[in-house]
Amino acid sequence: MSAPLSAEDPEPCERGPAGPLFVPVRPGPSGCVARCFRTPLGDRTSVAFTSVRQLAATLGPAQSWIRLAEPALRALTAPLGITILTVDPQFTAPAPDRPTAALRQQPRSPQPVGVRGGTR
Repeated sequence: MSAPLSAEDPEPCERGPAGPLFVPVRPGPSGCVARCFRTPLGDRTSVAFTSVRQLAATLGPAQSWIRLAEPALRALTAPLGITILTVDPQFTAPAPDRPTAALRQQPRSPQPVGVRGGTR
């Protein structure tokens, strides 16, 4: 028979996803590299999905992926300072258009003020 619960019992361990996850990747210099994302607050996060269907629905059917267990994904991203893992995110914003983003980041030179001619 188990002991009754009391207010002094510790919180149950947080349950992680069971089984390997589908991790989005991109090409890298030595093969595949796990894609990292940002949370709505701007923190870096690794992302994984519990099914290919959910990955494709969120990131598109052309997104490459690999299968990794949660501890392996955390070990892979920990040296980058990424401690957050988001599983099955429901929303992603599209990547900015590179030429437009590059234009926004270029310093702007002051625009000359037009001189109006005329008599006084």
